[in-house]
Amino acid sequence: MGKLKTAFVLLAIFSHQVNADCGCNKLDRDASVAERVDELPAQQVCQQQARNKNKHYRDYYPEETEEEIEGMSLIPGGSQYIGTDEPHFMADHESPERLVKLNDFYLDKYEVSNANFAKFVEATNYTTEAERFGDSFIFKTLLKPEQQEKLKDYRVANAVWWYKVSGVSWRRPNGIDSNLEGLEHHPVVHVSWRDAVAYCEWAGKRLPSEAEWEVACRGGKQRKLFPWGNKLMPKDKHWLNIWQGDFPDGNTEEDGYPFTCPVDQFRQNNYDLYNIVGNVWEWTADLWQAGDTSPSPNRVKKGGSYLCHKSYCYRYRCAARSQNTEDSSAGNLGFRCAKDV
Repeated sequence: MGKLKTAFVLLAIFSHQVNADCGCNKLDRDASVAERVDELPAQQVCQQQARNKNKHYRDYYPEETEEEIEGMSLIPGGSQYIGTDEPHFMADHESPERLVKLNDFYLDKYEVSNANFAKFVEATNYTTEAERFGDSFIFKTLLKPEQQEKLKDYRVANAVWWYKVSGVSWRRPNGIDSNLEGLEHHPVVHVSWRDAVAYCEWAGKRLPSEAEWEVACRGGKQRKLFPWGNKLMPKDKHWLNIWQGDFPDGNTEEDGYPFTCPVDQFRQNNYDLYNIVGNVWEWTADLWQAGDTSPSPNRVKKGGSYLCHKSYCYRYRCAARSQNTEDSSAGNLGFRCAKDV
């Protein structure tokens, strides 16, 4: 009997290590409550570094004709690696590492903020899907104990720290009694993929492809875990907004934030991108499964969020990926825009 009990314990530990995540890929509307080369030319990276160090880089690169766009970084294309041959989550299809060819493109330096999304809504009278459905998902720590008890039947079955709460939307991101006061420069959340596409079209932009997003995330570096390198905390400083402590209880908030942080808080790579990992997940244009023609297919999201931790949801790596259905929304899911050159 003792051996059988031990076997069950080991199986449970193994299953946790294989399948552990924060559960935000389960927050769907219908959820129950090329030839390989060894090195790439360094010229693209050097040019981008020079541009970011000197706003008058065209004095040194007169052949460049791309215009500068306020609030966006010019990301050099060419042949770039994405993916990894050392995947952490096999089910997420992080592997294999592969070579892609991209054109130059622009990417927002920051995640779309509440203030900017409010301008879009005011100009278009847009209603988000969360507002039309009448609810969205928020994390347990944003609910008082009595609220958690009252809403216990509205928890996600396989991620009971997530609650579907009526009245929550981008206007009330942290609960029905919350508002946007003091959060104007935090990323907009509770926006579906379709909401993000609508905003991008209004702004004359688009969502980035997964490949574009990952190339931008890597900041010109090859085979690194994070936008800045392989060490999580170079010089013992926090470089991103993620969970510290034991998940899902006991966030020590060592990075200074219990939930989202301002979109301009953490500069993370040579492309002058902020919060490209951590803070909130970011929608991309790509289908999770190519050819999916279902009414609300899964779309790829990247970057992880303030709820990620290495021990449970190690998805704030450049190669990491996850998914949600197009109509899904949650308190840790936002986006940034791209634009063709």
